[in-house]
Amino acid sequence: MRVNRILLSSALVVVALVLQVSVLARLHLPGAVPDLLLLTVLGLALVYGHVGGALVGFGAGLLADLAPPADHAAGRYALVLCVIGYLAGLAKPENGRLKSATGPMVVVVAAAIGTTLLYAGVGALVGDTAARHVGLGSLLFTAALYDLLLAPFVVPGIMALARRAENDPLAETGSPANSANISSGWLSSGTGLKIGGQRGGLGSLKTKARTRTARVGRIKGVKRL
Repeated sequence: MRVNRILLSSALVVVALVLQVSVLARLHLPGAVPDLLLLTVLGLALVYGHVGGALVGFGAGLLADLAPPADHAAGRYALVLCVIGYLAGLAKPENGRLKSATGPMVVVVAAAIGTTLLYAGVGALVGDTAARHVGLGSLLFTAALYDLLLAPFVVPGIMALARRAENDPLAETGSPANSANISSGWLSSGTGLKIGGQRGGLGSLKTKARTRTARVGRIKGVKRL
């Protein structure tokens, strides 16, 4: 992954996890809890694709496994979000632009249900049967409902930030020469001078100044005569 992708994904995941633990988890809603971390992974996966979605999902899930007050085995949610991020990345639009909101909403509902099922399935393998006591049907319905209601306020913004980072001109510069050209371009746009865009830019300015001085001298000489 590119450096700008890693920085943006890390920042968004940390913010989502903090809000998840400190705000959403304390609402005490019936059934499941709105999964802001899942929606963040989905928004990034729809821009970065299946490979980027899997990596972001694994990192986000592992961070959620290690952050308090996690009470399950480490790596459990990382595995779930890795799979979900990979599958969501397969739904990435070819041109990077969404024609309608139907596709992302379907992805959100499928991801909410899939995450709940995978988490309960992995929990059953390690001996965690908490989902049975709460009721799996209630968890599936409330998880899909809460995530679907929260998605319009989260997923489009995440995708817009990810696309903006992808279109950042500094992200494509891999050499000092390119960085110098971009810096000179910013300076020229602010001062009106072409610095670094053409060779001998300062020399051309000096030549123009000398020409103007010579013309003034000729005009004065003509007037004296």
